[in-house]
Amino acid sequence: MRNLFFKITFDGSQFHGWQIQNDLRTVQGELKNAFKSLTGEDVVINGCSRTDAGVHAKEYCFNVKTETTIPCDSFPVALGSFLTPEILVVSCNEVSLEFNAQFDAVSKEYEYVFLNTEKLSPFMYKKVCHYKYKKLDEKLLNEACQCFLGEHDFSAFCASGATVVSKVRTIYSASVRRDGDMVIFKVRGNGFLYNMVRIMAGTLLYVAEGKIKKEEILKLIESGDRKNAGITAIPDGLYLNKVFYGSENYED
Repeated sequence: MRNLFFKITFDGSQFHGWQIQNDLRTVQGELKNAFKSLTGEDVVINGCSRTDAGVHAKEYCFNVKTETTIPCDSFPVALGSFLTPEILVVSCNEVSLEFNAQFDAVSKEYEYVFLNTEKLSPFMYKKVCHYKYKKLDEKLLNEACQCFLGEHDFSAFCASGATVVSKVRTIYSASVRRDGDMVIFKVRGNGFLYNMVRIMAGTLLYVAEGKIKKEEILKLIESGDRKNAGITAIPDGLYLNKVFYGSENYED
């Protein structure tokens, strides 16, 4: 038995999220079918995180326990031949049998991308959150997002329906920068609640629009009340950017 660790990247706009769902196209389902076509095995795909419908990943990690003898350096091309172009297999490495891509992750980094232009290019459709109403002040938003740093109960930034017991998470870094017409919110933490990054992005929009002051974000967090935070921004602009592991970083 081997335990193989994969890194992939995918365009989530055509998928109903990561997790397998009956009669719906998902990233996990596509990978499971591709693996069976390649090896004949009905494997379990252990993903590093759930991603919602429409959310993308610049780097997504998963592991699979398998008896196949296909060499790791041949796996990306071999597995990719059974996948559609929305999913690219970047790398494959053999790891210890105890490794689990979800439970061994120590932190994750997300980016939320706003396209700050009057018109939406068709090439950016479903790839960004189009914000056309005013020029976003990236310096103001960068100052505002510093309120997310540290350990907090993020109940106010969690969508209803979440089943986790503790909503305490630690945010290690947060920033907003402009790259041409793109305004990019980047955040890294030890874990994220259901829709947490999208609610953070929506709250930053409220700051941009003057609906709340930047210094009020801490009070929103302390309130624990979802109604006090901003909207849940659309999934199109959200990207899982990078997954971090412990001393064994499983880098290529």
